[in-house]
Amino acid sequence: MMRIDAHQHFWRYRPQDYRWISDEMAVLKADFLPEQLLPTLQRHDMQGSILVQACSDIAGTQWLLNIAEQTEFVRAVTGWVDLASPQLAGQLALLAHPLLRGFRHQVQDEPSPAHWLADPAVNNGLRQIQQQGYVYEILVTHRHLADAAQFAARHDRHALVLDHFGKPDLHLGAAHWAKQIAPLAALPHVSCKISGLLTEPRPAGVTLHDLLPYFEVVLEAFGSERLMFGSDWPVCLLAGRDENPWALCEQATATLSSDEQAALYGGNACAIYRLQETSNESASAK
Repeated sequence: MMRIDAHQHFWRYRPQDYRWISDEMAVLKADFLPEQLLPTLQRHDMQGSILVQACSDIAGTQWLLNIAEQTEFVRAVTGWVDLASPQLAGQLALLAHPLLRGFRHQVQDEPSPAHWLADPAVNNGLRQIQQQGYVYEILVTHRHLADAAQFAARHDRHALVLDHFGKPDLHLGAAHWAKQIAPLAALPHVSCKISGLLTEPRPAGVTLHDLLPYFEVVLEAFGSERLMFGSDWPVCLLAGRDENPWALCEQATATLSSDEQAALYGGNACAIYRLQETSNESASAK
């Protein structure tokens, strides 16, 4: 079974395209491209990755697909479309590509994520992309997990994936977050990426060891059959050189069986994103 990094990004940095990168994130104000990620994937024995959008732009998604065509290890792309657009069908036709397997919107950056998740136009759009067999990734923080659960419950025709543990509030602890995540975990068509935890705001004195209970919660809630490892590279670089998502996840999953680890580190991503259809021969006549 391939080992897959189920969540990574590439970009050529332009401030107008990546407004979410603040001055406190100076390390991210640079270009991040395949040749920079490859040595890290090789070091951690990852044979492939899923490339995820980081800007809300059709042209940006086309750029990601072009990069993916030329990059052996990229097995699938999660892009962006305007779900609420009356021209959604045309956008989907424009973006159609063998490597395009899903979509995402940075709902957390909306003025009102709850309003966006409840918008009838957005919900109609999601029904369209599910009918076409696309995965949808949900990016919200702990503040809107209840709204995300209601949203997910309306859309069970295809797989949904919660990004970054649902961005728990580390100040309130894992037990509080376990209650917040339970309604989403109760939906069998929702999976979760164990990614992004290192860059969530931490109370003073919280160590890597203190993050392990969040893995215990998510394993109990979703089971190893609905979890996927993701590095969130290069955003994970915000955590600093002494912390990396690979080491943290390996520590947290060390007691799992070999089958459970194989599922979490690749098998589930292969199934949800249909990676068995991407030997990169269909994508890599290169």
